[in-house]
Amino acid sequence: MLPTTHYAKSGGVNIAYQTIGNGPRDLVLVPGWVSNLDVFWEEPGLARMLSRLASFSRLIMFDKRGTGLSDRVTDMPSLEVRMDDVRAVMDAVGSQHAALFGYSEGGAMCALFAATYPDRATALIMGGAFSRRIKGPDYPWGPTREQALAFAEEVERNWGGTVGIEQRWPSKADDERCRHWWAHWLRSSASPAAAAALLRMNMDIDIRHVLPAVRVPTLILHSRNERLIDFGASQYMCERISGAKLVELHGIDHIPWGCDCEVILDEVEEFLTGVRSGTEPERLLVTVMFTDIVGATERAAALGDRGWNDLLQSHHAVVRRELAHFRGREIDTAGDGFLATFDGPARAVRCACAISREVRALGLEIRAGLHTGECEVIGDKVAGIAVHTGARVANHAQTGEVLVSGTVRDLVAGSGLSFQDRGMRRLKGNSDEWRLFAVEH
Repeated sequence: MLPTTHYAKSGGVNIAYQTIGNGPRDLVLVPGWVSNLDVFWEEPGLARMLSRLASFSRLIMFDKRGTGLSDRVTDMPSLEVRMDDVRAVMDAVGSQHAALFGYSEGGAMCALFAATYPDRATALIMGGAFSRRIKGPDYPWGPTREQALAFAEEVERNWGGTVGIEQRWPSKADDERCRHWWAHWLRSSASPAAAAALLRMNMDIDIRHVLPAVRVPTLILHSRNERLIDFGASQYMCERISGAKLVELHGIDHIPWGCDCEVILDEVEEFLTGVRSGTEPERLLVTVMFTDIVGATERAAALGDRGWNDLLQSHHAVVRRELAHFRGREIDTAGDGFLATFDGPARAVRCACAISREVRALGLEIRAGLHTGECEVIGDKVAGIAVHTGARVANHAQTGEVLVSGTVRDLVAGSGLSFQDRGMRRLKGNSDEWRLFAVEH
């Protein structure tokens, strides 16, 4: 469930914020370019990051004015205005002292806040941040003003799509689910003009003179391989903030919930608490569903690349619509197949049957296999014997058939679903025999 969104008044503007966790210390998360608190929780990797931060703190999050759930404004906020917004949110939740964690452009605001209000900032954490955005004669670690302006124009022109993902989240730039979420997140976070205005405002950020005035414990995290902010920008800050610690990361993502996320969380936890608990693999009881199109190769050859691609996109739309209806979660899509998980086996069975019915209108037949078991959650993927078993069950399904393991059949007893016994089968890679059942639909 989403945390409750509240609003704090800052200079007549309503600032949306959420709190989660009841740890012994307050931690304010300051977002980068744009944000939307509710949409944050729709991305599993980001939701996991926020939950981990909240496991050792009271996590305080907000959307800066003009973005997300906060009031829209005519003029984009300067760093000073954003500091006022942070103070307003801290006051609203009764936080007198807090550590600040700012990523990307949020880092500069956090550093300025720590230097300006040392009585309220207990620690400073910056990820993929910078003290100056634009390259200068004595600062080589940024784009030229012309390059930055060109990107702002591209953003306003292409807003609504996946603009910026290749630089900010390149490890997922080819993942269709992540691309869909990214575009949705951007649209929900700001208007095209506001997003471009924020980028142009960032061009004027230069807090280099403030860095020596930061006197709170400081942790700086930055990947040497990321594509947006040069690692030298963090080295520069570390050299000018007394006692600062710089941790070199090795992933390619700019955003903190990317491929370096677990390392970042370990470093932040140890920095704030003195220990790093790490994360045990999360294990959940889920129902896995595998589907694929029967005769896909022959159909693709008959239709040609363009025709097959159009048909495949229609198929994918049907599957995703039914997944949304039955509260399934898409895990992976490979060619014409889907892997999805459900928190209830009856919903999973009904979803598979609905997909089988609906794709017939496209002239397609699928086969589906389902199994319920304990899975290990790794990022936004699932793994374990239950996943392999579900895949093997699907391999035994016939054209138009929804085939389930005996485990699924037993768990949905009393649901009104009917099955035909398909007998005992030995599943590839599994020494045990399983009784399989076909759903009557």
